[in-house]
Amino acid sequence: MEVILKILWLVIICLLSGCQSGFYKGPPSDHFDGKTFYNPDEAGKKRDGNYDLVNLWISVLQNQWPASLPEISYPLLPANYPDGAMVTFINHSTVLIQSKKINILIDPIYSYRASPFQWIGPARHREPGLLFDALPTIDLVLISHNHYDHMDLETIKKLQQKYHPQFIVPLGNKVFLERSGVKQVTELDWWQSMNVKETKISLLPAHHDSQRWLYDLNKTLWGSFGVEISGRKIYFAGDTGYSGHFREIRKRWGTPRLAFLPIGAYEPRSLAKPYHLNPADAVRAHLDLGSNRSIGIHWGTFQLGAEDFNQPVNDLALARKKYGLAEKQFFVIREGLPFYIDK
Repeated sequence: MEVILKILWLVIICLLSGCQSGFYKGPPSDHFDGKTFYNPDEAGKKRDGNYDLVNLWISVLQNQWPASLPEISYPLLPANYPDGAMVTFINHSTVLIQSKKINILIDPIYSYRASPFQWIGPARHREPGLLFDALPTIDLVLISHNHYDHMDLETIKKLQQKYHPQFIVPLGNKVFLERSGVKQVTELDWWQSMNVKETKISLLPAHHDSQRWLYDLNKTLWGSFGVEISGRKIYFAGDTGYSGHFREIRKRWGTPRLAFLPIGAYEPRSLAKPYHLNPADAVRAHLDLGSNRSIGIHWGTFQLGAEDFNQPVNDLALARKKYGLAEKQFFVIREGLPFYIDK
């Protein structure tokens, strides 16, 4: 029955027409042609995102994860971290960054499904490592792009109602949040920055795409984030494939003390490679960035690729060995476990 429902979900997605009107308009750039955003190394190329999506889910259905994965114990975090900076990996790509001045939540998703519908679509296999009601007061929310596993409007509505935080999004994404009741939202282009409570936030490139409906492929921008907080640089890669943008970020923005790099949803490589790192590519990104340490994210929660749920961790160990990295340089941490960032 579950397989039938998932196939039905694919059909529904393919039949849906775009609900967003008034797409972003602005001057052309090296990643925007006046109508559509693109990765600079893919300028002029055309792709059928819906065809790719159907083929991806056919692969996923052939290797389904267990319905639920091991339970997680829930910690109690301080309202603010009093000395320096602390991060907590909540799960999937949801990350909490804390300092004495500010609490930042990135790509929050607390919904059961990463889908336009809560009755069908990719389901959660592991609960968040930090319950929503256990979150400290959230001052700032960063959204890397508009895919459902990163821009979860139900969670965004709950954050708005409880905390009234400021939001930062890439170009073209403001409309989604405003329609969800968000009052304070700022759009940034790549390499633009803004300061919030003595913390500098920069939107940086990523090699990915955007889409929520049938006719809005790449009508909004995607990106990664650089966070300069309490004398430390933290990099959040969002969703991305491997490209030269990691070296460019190191050159123009600097070397992070800590990087959050995605390591899941990478099979089959014939479809995922341009837009999702596998663990070996993530290690290459770590080296390109010159990061002191990196934490693997975007794995083990929603099945968005054809690999087994724990394969990213095993493949990361192989990649570390291949490139001569120690485990302390690039690792995964338990959901909900706070991690202090030293200088």
